[in-house]
Amino acid sequence: MIGYYVHHQGRGHVHRALAVARARARQGGTTTGLSSAPRPEGWPGAWVRLPLEDVTDPTAALDPRAGGQLHWVPRGDEGLMARSRALSEWLASARPRAVVVDVSVEVALLVRLHGVPVVTVVQPGQRDDAAHLAGYRASSALVAPWPADAETFVAGGFTPRLPVDVRSRIRPVGAISRLAGTPVPAPAPGSDGRPRVLVLQGRGGAALTPLDEHQLEQRLPHLAWTVVGGHGRWVEDPTELVAAADVVVMQAGLGSLADVAAVRRPAVLVASPRPFDEQLTTARVLAEGGWPVVVAGSGEEALGRDVLDRALALDGDRWAGWTDPGAADHLLTVVDAVALPDRPTTAPAVPPQRSEVGV
Repeated sequence: MIGYYVHHQGRGHVHRALAVARARARQGGTTTGLSSAPRPEGWPGAWVRLPLEDVTDPTAALDPRAGGQLHWVPRGDEGLMARSRALSEWLASARPRAVVVDVSVEVALLVRLHGVPVVTVVQPGQRDDAAHLAGYRASSALVAPWPADAETFVAGGFTPRLPVDVRSRIRPVGAISRLAGTPVPAPAPGSDGRPRVLVLQGRGGAALTPLDEHQLEQRLPHLAWTVVGGHGRWVEDPTELVAAADVVVMQAGLGSLADVAAVRRPAVLVASPRPFDEQLTTARVLAEGGWPVVVAGSGEEALGRDVLDRALALDGDRWAGWTDPGAADHLLTVVDAVALPDRPTTAPAVPPQRSEVGV
């Protein structure tokens, strides 16, 4: 059995974990999910719901970065204590062969401190700070959810400024999508013959536009519009909407990108502000790589006629090299290479011994 830690913010981490867990199940193995997010529908194994930290406001937290050495460990936080205890108790009782961490420096270090191999999922951006480097260097292996050749188009690729000893250990496995390997339907023509545009946004304030479908149609009536997320309606699984679209306007998150690429739809990308310039870095690579995307500087620009017409002229099949149907299996190959051997089911319990070494 392996564990898979899933960051609770956004849906990309959950969807990637789901693809990996399903691949593991097809191999005959099991994966336990570890997250503060709720168990996703269709998860093929156990799911451990972890407590959240009590303090999430940086202005109210006490030394949350431990002098710049970690990312979020506020002093005296009972939720953090409960979260760490829950992870430690699970590690001690479940004895996983390895844990995939997607993604948290603190979780990676805690798992490794228990003697369990860690496979960290590397994210794009400027991640040469002390905390990231400590997590990367302590990890038993590093995987990246993008294709290897995408790194060749822009100096530094997805991980500019990483030192050579870290960068050389990263294994790109291809974009991981829960939709990879499924039949790719061509967009069915709309009843009125207009090209269909899907504006795909995150929850709450993560909006590309305050406009709704009616307002967008008034501006560009030659297009048929669907708007989800942001300040409008939320759709938990937009797969059918993506498949029905001729072009998708979206933010440059790897999870959504993997799903759009899996169904071969051209995209207009807007790099939203994220820590460590994550989306800016992704957009910079995609803009230079010949992928079927148009990178826009803002939501307003992305919804302009010129940008959308350029995107509609792109061939979505050029995504073929981005999302690899075998990417989840490639990640699991990396996991198996560093995992502990299976424990004998009849191994006798070893009583704890008092340590003679001070810490």
